Amino acid sequence: MTWIYLVLIAAVVLFGIGVLIWNRRRRPGSGVGPSAAARGRLDRPPQAPRSGSSRSTTAVLEPETAAPEVEPEPATLRGRMARARAAFAGVFAGVLGRTGITDETWDDLEEALLRADVGIGVTTDLLDGLRTAVKAKEITEPQQLLDALRDGMKERIAGADRSLHLDDGARPNVWLFVGVNGVGKTTSIGKVANQQVAAGHSVLMAAGDTFRAAAAEQLATWADRAGVELVRSHEGGDPSAVVFDAVERAASKDLDLVLADTAGRLHTKTNLMEELRKVRRVAEKGAGTVTEALLVVDATTGQNGMAQAREFGEATQLTGVVLTKLDGSAKGGIVFAIETELGIPVKLVGLGETIDDLMPFDSDEFVDALFSAP
Repeated sequence: MTWIYLVLIAAVVLFGIGVLIWNRRRRPGSGVGPSAAARGRLDRPPQAPRSGSSRSTTAVLEPETAAPEVEPEPATLRGRMARARAAFAGVFAGVLGRTGITDETWDDLEEALLRADVGIGVTTDLLDGLRTAVKAKEITEPQQLLDALRDGMKERIAGADRSLHLDDGARPNVWLFVGVNGVGKTTSIGKVANQQVAAGHSVLMAAGDTFRAAAAEQLATWADRAGVELVRSHEGGDPSAVVFDAVERAASKDLDLVLADTAGRLHTKTNLMEELRKVRRVAEKGAGTVTEALLVVDATTGQNGMAQAREFGEATQLTGVVLTKLDGSAKGGIVFAIETELGIPVKLVGLGETIDDLMPFDSDEFVDALFSAP
């Protein structure tokens, strides 16, 4: 009999479970499926609200449009010479704050020019001329004095030939780049290559600095970026041989221009200057013609750039200067010393890290930038 009771109990339990399951299936929102009413609401198409109905409607959102990209403003001397302007701004404010032209005025101007590395010779000539004009009553007001100083500084560096020479009848042209390590020489070559390719000229680069381990690799990166060929040698190879091979390669392909890097060790080493003289001679032994020999100078070095310019000028017959890092220096006055004392024009200036930040030097814009408000 015991087993009969067990069967009955099991039957009752199973019946109860079945009833619970049935009820859950019929209850709306049970998670098993929508009720009939709910299915009916889902099947009906949406209807527009009746007139006067208080029912709110959902606004249709327009897809968001991306804001147009803002083109970066091109580099300008005035925009990038904040430090150089600041070096003069305080002095000029002090000069204008006085009721007349005093001894303190001359002291302030002399100090400002010397701190900017304009050089003793140029500073003395500029201020002596202004003193004469003040004594003759041609200049009586501080603002007139500053205007006359600005005009005098412009005259000092006006009229120089700042063009980069590319002679179609002398293909391939060779532009030699010289300068000590760390001044931005290799980077400047890369930027010039990009600019010349963009101008429609065919270019080849020569990795003539065979002594600095990373020089050839760095130049190779710029060559890839510009889409030009690079001629290089093993580390410690003969720089003259590299330049000669590059010129011959360019001549065989009828290319316009060879941009040649050179060793950048200290200019005080006589044997290194002799090496540069050899590079210059070899560059013109074959089909090439050196139409530019450009000294790359770091503007932050100030008067040390003068010593570099003298030494390199004697070795390579410099035709121009590339002044780098002008945006980070208060010593831009080195332009006046180089141009007036050595007669070498500044042709390019570096105002930043990007390709467009190496630009032709405009002497009037440069002086105006020094005198403009910070």
